[in-house]
Amino acid sequence: MTARDQGNFDFDGGNGRKGRGDRPRFVAGRDLQKLFERMPPFSVEAEMSLLGSLLLDPEAAAEVIPMLPSGDAFYRETHGAIYNALISLYDRHNSGDLVQLADMLESRGILEELGGAEYLLELAECVPSAANAIHYARIVRRKSQLRHLIDAAGQILHDAYHADDGEDATKKLLDKAESLIFGVAEQAETVEAESLDALLQQIMDALENNEGHSITGVASGYYDLDDLTSGFQPGEMTILAARPSMGKTALALNLVEQLAFAGSPHHPQGPRTPVAFFSLEMSRQSVTSRLLSAHSGVDSQKLRTNRLSRDEFNRLFTSCSTLSEASIHIDDTPGLTVMQLRAKARRMVAQHGVRCIVIDYLQLMSDPTAASRDGRQQEVSSISRGIKALARELRLPIICLAQLNRSTEQRPSHKPRMADLRESGSIEQDADVIMLLHREEYYHTEDPEWIELNPDKVGLAEVIVAKQRNGPTGIVNLTWNSRITRFLNFTSRRDPVYDAAPPSVAVYGPAPAPGHTERKPFTPGQKAGPVDDFRDGSGDSDWVDEDIGDIPV
Repeated sequence: MTARDQGNFDFDGGNGRKGRGDRPRFVAGRDLQKLFERMPPFSVEAEMSLLGSLLLDPEAAAEVIPMLPSGDAFYRETHGAIYNALISLYDRHNSGDLVQLADMLESRGILEELGGAEYLLELAECVPSAANAIHYARIVRRKSQLRHLIDAAGQILHDAYHADDGEDATKKLLDKAESLIFGVAEQAETVEAESLDALLQQIMDALENNEGHSITGVASGYYDLDDLTSGFQPGEMTILAARPSMGKTALALNLVEQLAFAGSPHHPQGPRTPVAFFSLEMSRQSVTSRLLSAHSGVDSQKLRTNRLSRDEFNRLFTSCSTLSEASIHIDDTPGLTVMQLRAKARRMVAQHGVRCIVIDYLQLMSDPTAASRDGRQQEVSSISRGIKALARELRLPIICLAQLNRSTEQRPSHKPRMADLRESGSIEQDADVIMLLHREEYYHTEDPEWIELNPDKVGLAEVIVAKQRNGPTGIVNLTWNSRITRFLNFTSRRDPVYDAAPPSVAVYGPAPAPGHTERKPFTPGQKAGPVDDFRDGSGDSDWVDEDIGDIPV
């Protein structure tokens, strides 16, 4: 079908009958052809004036280069080649007059191809001064952005007309289209340097607005962890790594729940935090079941087998009502790529105001481009860099789960190290914070003698903060309840140290020393769970008996 035929085609809606008013609802082929027959946006005058300004005053390149880092933004290839030579001269010699430029182009054998010395002289004479160089650069960049937008739209149109007839193909096309458009938007952004004076003022304003609280990021709800890290910071990538079955997904979901309820009566320390959870390992139904079990206190096995008492069903009903108010968004796309993650994350930020992203887990992601060029290690490195860049771009914290290799199982203490991260050393470099989850009990579940000799380690979980780019490292203790797959605050403190303190207490005083001896001994199978305000796992009133009454939610 030709473009002309396409423009005159009368759709019949698939029923074989044409109505009098039937016509294509979208841009007809003839109109598309007219659009693409038009010249793309450009300004030869602005390009010539910019080059002339740089020839008159090479120092103007210092302002222009951050806006136009290469000659690709020029419509005429000759102008792009001349610009590249000029910025090369500036980079080498901090100068670039007419004679030097002609000599460089001559040495490259392209002077005559670009118009010869006469054309360079014409460029130098087309403007009276270099005063408006930055103005000409803005015009060149703006026209370039419009051409890139047209190219992206053309590629989207081509892919749409040649797309496979399938739901998955359409979804992939939509993700690609969104990525192309955002790619053009990224090129339009330029990051300018800020003066130290302005940056210092921003820091002081943030401290003043925080009203004495030590949590400057997104609070996790685990008070000892928040005391150590000051919360998850915007623009930072946090790695939460562990061996399989150690509980990293459970901890991540506990974090998601507690982040989402921040600001409710349960969490008075901050506003509610919309969270996005990308699950590459479990389906969204499995993730939801885990959230429901942890929040309601109903045994996850009972929930899975549907063997519930009336009281347990009532708990689930109450938790469903509470959880439905949380702004938690779950995506279970298998084999998620960095490009798909970027497109989905941007959409969630725009539509739902997402302020934190959790990914489970990094090594299950893929990067087809890197995988085709290099091995798996380089692919993981590319994924890690992409996640880090996304955190900075969206200015929100990204918590990314990761697997550890088997090296931990060869050590007597089994404690993990940063070097145990699987498949890539670049994860250590890219991450701002690395947390390693460890439960020594996991390695001795079938050893009654060890359990008898180490009662203080039964139910004990350690979050080893092995790296923190802007803060101290250390170990935070939590309590693990396998029955409801929940980690609880370990200390017996009833209030976090970052809450406003009474006048007689120093706001920035040291936190009470945590200790496992401060709480009642924990044994597997005992009824334990989150108490009011989700604060700790100690005390007599954490859970009520199943036959007595409701649990706190």
